[in-house]
Order: sequence, then C-alpha cells, then structure tokens
Amino acid sequence: MHNKTLAELAQGLEQGDFSSVELTQAYLDRIESQDSKYNSYITVTPELALEQAAAADTARQSGNAGPMTGIPVAHKDIFCTQGVRTSAGSKMLDNFISPYDATVIQKFNAAGCVSLGKTNMDEFAMGSSNESSFYGAARNPWHTDHVPGGSSGGSAAAVAADLAPAATGTDTGGSIRQPSAFCNLTGLKPTYGRVSRFGMIAYASSLDQGGPMAKTAQDAAMMLNVMAGVDPMDSTSADHPVADYTANLEQPLSGLKIGLPKEFFSDSLNPEIAALIQGAVKEYEALGATVKEISLPNTALSVPAYYIIAPAEASSNLSRFDGVRYGHRCDEPKDLEDMYKRTRGEGFGTEVKRRIMVGTYALSEGFYDAYYKKAQQIRRLIQQDFVRALSEVDVIMGPTTPSPAFRLGEKTSDPVEMYMEDIFTLSLNLAGLPGMSIPCGFSNGLPVGLQIIGNYFAEEKLLNVAHKYQQATDWHTRKPEGI
Repeated sequence: MHNKTLAELAQGLEQGDFSSVELTQAYLDRIESQDSKYNSYITVTPELALEQAAAADTARQSGNAGPMTGIPVAHKDIFCTQGVRTSAGSKMLDNFISPYDATVIQKFNAAGCVSLGKTNMDEFAMGSSNESSFYGAARNPWHTDHVPGGSSGGSAAAVAADLAPAATGTDTGGSIRQPSAFCNLTGLKPTYGRVSRFGMIAYASSLDQGGPMAKTAQDAAMMLNVMAGVDPMDSTSADHPVADYTANLEQPLSGLKIGLPKEFFSDSLNPEIAALIQGAVKEYEALGATVKEISLPNTALSVPAYYIIAPAEASSNLSRFDGVRYGHRCDEPKDLEDMYKRTRGEGFGTEVKRRIMVGTYALSEGFYDAYYKKAQQIRRLIQQDFVRALSEVDVIMGPTTPSPAFRLGEKTSDPVEMYMEDIFTLSLNLAGLPGMSIPCGFSNGLPVGLQIIGNYFAEEKLLNVAHKYQQATDWHTRKPEGI
C-alpha cells in the first residue's frame, strides 16, 4: 500500500481493498522501522492517527466519505496542531503544545484525512537544507549523505521514502519547490493568499505560503482542493473562487505558450541540469506547446532583495518569542532583561540569530531607506517583469535549482553560497506568483526538478501542464533504491 499515489489510495479505500485503519497502521509501521535512516519526522502521532482512521472508516460505511476521507498525510511542523507539539524545528518551541489547529489542519481534519505526525524542517523555516533544525538534519532518501532540501525537507524525505503518501509544506523562498526537486517529488507553491496562513508559524508574512508536496500532479491537485480557500482568520487570504483542481487535468496542451527566461540559463547553471530542462521543454513541444525566449531582467536582484525583506519580517515576527508567554524560558533569570537575552540566546539557533540581526539592522533608523525600502522597490520591479512576461506566454519554465542535492555539511560554513541555492525560486515569492517543481530527470543519480511558473491564481493551469507531462514521462515514478 505504501507505494501508491493518493489517487490510487482513494480508489482502494472506495473499493474496500483496505480500510483506513489498515492503511494508517501500515504507514505507522514503516515510520517506526524506517525513519531512523531519514529523520523526516519530529513528532509521530499514532494514537491520533488511528483514532482519525477509525472515524474515517465509520464515515465511509455510513456513506459520508469524500475524496480524501481516510487518507494519511504528514504535516510540516510549522502548522499549529491542537494537543500536539508544534516546534517549528526550534528549541524555542520544543515544549509548545498548540491549543488550537491552524486553518490548514482544520481543513484536512474536515476532509476526513488522517494525520501521521509533524515533519522535520529548518528552524522557523529558515534554511535550504534542513540542517538548521534543532532535531538534526533530515536526510535525502535518494542518498542519505545528501540534504533533502529545505525548509520543508522533512516533508520531502517522508514522501520520497514512502513514510507518507503526501505532506504539507510551506514556501517562503522556495521551501516547497527546492526539496521537491531534490527528492523527485511534485511540489506546488500557490499564489500568495490562496492558502490560509492562520496558525502557520510566521517567518516572513508577506512571502510565506502553504502548499502540497506529493508524488504526482494529480495528487497535488487533490491536496490543493483541501487546502485552498478564503479564511476570515487571515487578513491576507484571497477572496478568489476556488476551482476543482482535479477537473481539468486532462486538457490537451495544444497551443500552450511556454516562456524560457534567458536569465535562467546562464553559465552558472549546471550543464547537465540545463540539458534536462531543455529535454523537458522538447517533450512539451511534442505535446503541442510552442516556446519563446523571454527576459526577466531583474532576476539577479531577487537574492539580495529577498535577504533584506525576509529577515526584516522575521525580526519583527520572532520578537514574540521572549520567554514570557510560551515556549522556552531560561533558568532563574536575574531580571526581565536577563530573561529576554538568555531565553532568546538559548532558544534560537545560529541561522535564526543571523537573520534576526540582519533584519533588525535593515529596519533600524538611518538604514531603513537604504535597505528595506530599496528592497521593496526592487521587489516591485521583479513583479513587473513577471507581469510583462506572462502577458506574452501562458507559463514560464526553467530549472528549480542550480544543482542537484548537495552533501550534508557542504554549504553550512558559507551562508551566501547556501542562499544562492534559491536563485531560481525566490523571485516568485517576491512577486506572489504560483509555481511548482516536477521531476524531469537525474544528474549523477540525484533528481532534478523542472520549475513551472504561472499567472496569479493559475494553479489549475499549472497542474494541468504538469499532469500531461507526467502522463508522457516516467521520471516521477522513479524511487530511491530499497524504497
């Protein structure tokens, strides 16, 4: 059962091939026996999972089952889950038991899904490798000496290792798409505001967005059907119609206009990855698409702009973690100032401290205009580049990452080199656009992802484009040795 897609699991449950309890127990057994190799989960919730599975079976017997009823999923440990530790990968929240559910969790519960547990992640979603987690790095099932990507690396590793059929992730600068590319998954970052951020522990509020990580585009569509929608609890949630994302997956691609940004294919791109992307584009041409070279001239500015804006917002968001109300508190503080300093010094890891300091500096008097304001102006230029390009083409394609998954520890001593891993993904978050990564081949035995970018609220088109490619190729069906 563990090697099936969500669509296949839904069919099996509907046909009575197995029950949700049997399916859930099979995944719990795999997690117990296999996850020591991957460290993909922070918290596993077997009692909750089996309780939800039993309720799903009862609902199915009474004729009240929906498309996702009884299907187990894993959740990134950034979504607050009532009665369950929600740590955001940090010592600061190691003892935090959430008193409420995030809207995303509520939606999965309402759909009858089963929660297997909470997956590993970079601390407060700050990282591109999952190495900043307080709970240790997750490992890539394709090669356990390599990173699974970040910050949603635990979700990616869990799905790639068949320790969950699908998982939620969040994407602030590429944290769904990059680990999906590294682990041979399909990952979708929706339009900003498409998925509620209520109960999703904030890193950078104007950039964060939740989304699905799954084996196929069809599975991602099933997940997004659950996740998407306006939420009165989130003022940035978009009041925009929600499609049935599975309804038009089979639409032919004849006449599809694909834009290839010349800036994505510079000399810095790994030649093997460039060749695989070009091969995927040729496959799309065979499916009826046409290709046009376009330009996104401000792409190179996305990394410096992002690493001003995101840390500035993080500096503000993380000020709430002070030892007063919840989370870690230092022992025997002398006074309030001592408690603040030692609590934050002990509770935050190195990368989080680095970004708080950068963000605080960028927002400080005398530097705000030179850094934060200027970065926001660049952000607008990047957004305008995309608007102009997407007026000429239907989708934009290119690499998800400049190279395949790198080795654990390879980039931890050079933060700037680590930041450059997000060169192709950051600009979408700055513009608020949807994008996804799908498998398109291998380089030295490691997966490579094709990034597909669409216009605002064009998730339905992206999923259609991805699904038709996956019908014509089998890259997404490949699994790591021994899985």
